Amino acid sequence: MKMLLIALLLGAPMLLASKPNIILVMADDMGWGQTGFYNHPVLRTPHLDAMAAGGLRFDRFYAGGPVCSPTRATVLTGRTHNRTGVQSHGFALRKQEKTLAVALQGAGYATGHFGKWHLNGLRGPGVPILKEDAHGPGGFGFDQWLSVTNFFDKDPVMSRKGSFEEFTGDSSEVIVAEALKFIEAQAKAKKPSFSVIWYGTPHSPWMGLEQDLKLFANLDEKSQHHYAELVAMDRSLGTLRAGLREIGIARDTLVWFCSDNGGLAGFKPDTVGGLRGYKGSLFEGGLRVPGVIEWPNGIAKPRVTSFPAATMDIFPTLAEVAGLPAAAMLQPQDGQSLRPLFETELGPRRKPIGFRSAARGALVDNEFKLYSKNVKLGEFELYHLGDDPAEKADVSSRHPEVARRLRKAFQKWDRTVDASVEGKDYPSGKVDSPQPPRMFWTELEAYQPYFKAWRKRPEYKGRLKGK
Repeated sequence: MKMLLIALLLGAPMLLASKPNIILVMADDMGWGQTGFYNHPVLRTPHLDAMAAGGLRFDRFYAGGPVCSPTRATVLTGRTHNRTGVQSHGFALRKQEKTLAVALQGAGYATGHFGKWHLNGLRGPGVPILKEDAHGPGGFGFDQWLSVTNFFDKDPVMSRKGSFEEFTGDSSEVIVAEALKFIEAQAKAKKPSFSVIWYGTPHSPWMGLEQDLKLFANLDEKSQHHYAELVAMDRSLGTLRAGLREIGIARDTLVWFCSDNGGLAGFKPDTVGGLRGYKGSLFEGGLRVPGVIEWPNGIAKPRVTSFPAATMDIFPTLAEVAGLPAAAMLQPQDGQSLRPLFETELGPRRKPIGFRSAARGALVDNEFKLYSKNVKLGEFELYHLGDDPAEKADVSSRHPEVARRLRKAFQKWDRTVDASVEGKDYPSGKVDSPQPPRMFWTELEAYQPYFKAWRKRPEYKGRLKGK
C-alpha cells in the first residue's frame, strides 16, 4: 500500500489490482492524414482528437500490411501476415495460429468481435458470416460476435454467431452500440472484457448520412460520402468513450485505435498527409496510419511519441499488460511489447519492422527505411524518413554501410518468413490445411436463402469484388 501511495504521488500509472478491459478499434482505409490533430483541411475528428490528447499518440504507427486482411492477421497473432497464411486480402487465417483472443480467453476475459472480419478466406462484398464457417471469429477465440466477411456500410445486415440480423443507421454507430452492450454486460458480471471493433469505414462503397453530407457540400459527391463516413465513425468513438464513463470503467479500459492500411487515392483533400503512396503500397502512404492508445490508469501523462510501432506490437504489448504466458504467442514474433513506452520514451527501436507483399519488401529501422519493388531481383532503395518522410530521394550512396546492414537484416528476416510460410513454426512442421481464397460468387448456393433479399442493396449492385 505504501508503494502504491508513493507511485500515485509521483504521478506514476496506477498499479492495477485486476486486468484492464481492452478494446481494439480499427478503421478500414483511413489514411494517416485524415485526422483533426494533423490539421486536415476539411475533416474534423473531435473525439479521436480528445482520445489522442488524453493518451499516447503515435506519429509513426504502421499497419502490418498494405491492405486489410493482412493487417487483421498481424493484430491477432503478433506476426507478419505472410507467416499466418494471410498473403493478401481474402486469404484465411490458418487454424494453427495462436491468437490474442484465445490467449485472453485463457486469462479469464470475455471476448467479442464486432464488424468486419475478413480472415475467413472469402473474397467479395461483405456478407454475414455463416454459423458453420470454421474460420469465422468463433473459430479464433471470440465468445460473442456480430460480424460480416468484408466491407459493410449504412443499414448493414450482419451475423450474430450465425443468426442474420438487419440494422438501421451508420455501420460504425451500429457496431459501437452493440459492443457497448457486450462490454456493459461483462462489467456487471465483474469480468474483464476484450472487444474488437473493426469498422467498415471509410471503405467503398461510400454511403454517408444526410446530416453528415451537409458538412462537405463543396466537395465532389464521392468525397462527400467518404468524409461523411469518417464523421460518423468519429462520432461513434465519442459514443464509445462516453459509454465507458457511464458504465464506470473508462479509467480501467485500454482503447487502442488505428487503421488497417494507408489512405485511398483519388480523393480531394488528400488522405495521406503528403506521404508517398496509397493503400496497396509499401511506401509510407500505404502503411503509416493514425495510432492512439488511451488508458487513464496505465498512461498517466498524455504525450506524442515518434517511436516507430506497428500492429504486430499489439499482441506482445497486451500480453504484458494482461500477464499472459510466453507460450500464448507463436514464435517467431515480429512485434515487441510497447508497455514500457506507456511511461517513458525508449530511444531507438531495437527490433526493425519488416513488411512483405507479393514481390515487394520493406524494413523500417528507426529513421531509415529499406524498400524493394522486387526482393528476388535484389533491387533495394534506402530512405531517411527523418529528413525525407515523403521518400523522394534514395540515399543508398550517401549511407552505403546502412544500406548493406539493412539489406542483410531484411534478407535474414525474409528467410524466416519463408520458413513460416511452409509451416515450420507449427508443431507438425507443416501447414495442416491450406486455405486458398474462396470467391463469394462460387458460394452463392449457401447464401441463396439470404442473397435474394440483398441484391438490390446499393453496396451489392454490380459489385462482387472487393479488398
